[in-house]
Amino acid sequence: MDGSDSPERRPPRGLASRDSPSPSRRYSVFVGLAFVALAIFALVNSLQTDEGGLLGVDPAEDGSPLPPFSVPEALGPLAGDANVFQDDCESSANPCPEESRRTPACEVEGEDVIRVCDLFGRPLVISFWFTRGGDCLPSQDAFDEVAERYGDRVNFLSLNVRDDREEVREIVRDRGWEVPVGYDADGAVANLYRVGGCPTAALAYPGGILAGGVVGEEGFTAERLGERIDALIAESRRRETADR
Repeated sequence: MDGSDSPERRPPRGLASRDSPSPSRRYSVFVGLAFVALAIFALVNSLQTDEGGLLGVDPAEDGSPLPPFSVPEALGPLAGDANVFQDDCESSANPCPEESRRTPACEVEGEDVIRVCDLFGRPLVISFWFTRGGDCLPSQDAFDEVAERYGDRVNFLSLNVRDDREEVREIVRDRGWEVPVGYDADGAVANLYRVGGCPTAALAYPGGILAGGVVGEEGFTAERLGERIDALIAESRRRETADR
């Protein structure tokens, strides 16, 4: 279902609407612009050094929990920004004031919503991509190919960052991708995951535990991704056996 011929539904509780201007929306636009500047800086930095805050660059971060998020399905009719709330209150007050309560990312309910926590039951690979400033589509073709090959053992999620929604839908249909595609409308998830360039992928063990990252086209061939996923599966099994 691409949803292009039907009106977009209001987002379920916890996904922010993009249809009515408000002070918070203006703030969201500002944050989105700031994210673009940060992403450009981070990409340049990643080409110069192996140190920094980019996803997958620092092996010391392996073993940390993936931050929860929920996003609309790119092909669905649901409108809204990503939900990246980690808890149910925007205030530190306890108990939480009524006006500060919010829905955490993994408690959002509704059709056409992708919750990353629902994918934590298996090894997981999340690919981030966009069309601005480069051609990441061949890398996503390889990602879709690998997802088809390993889809019975590993969960896969393709996440578009801030492209035009209709353009994203057209790309997915034209290239015949079968992997689930989420829409990070304002770049909140990419910012949360410190994505500095395209293509970038996060790998995780079952339970949503970071197992490293893949950054750059060289690592995004079907062969190289397959090697990383084989290693991810093997290590996931070893960890499961060790925990028994």
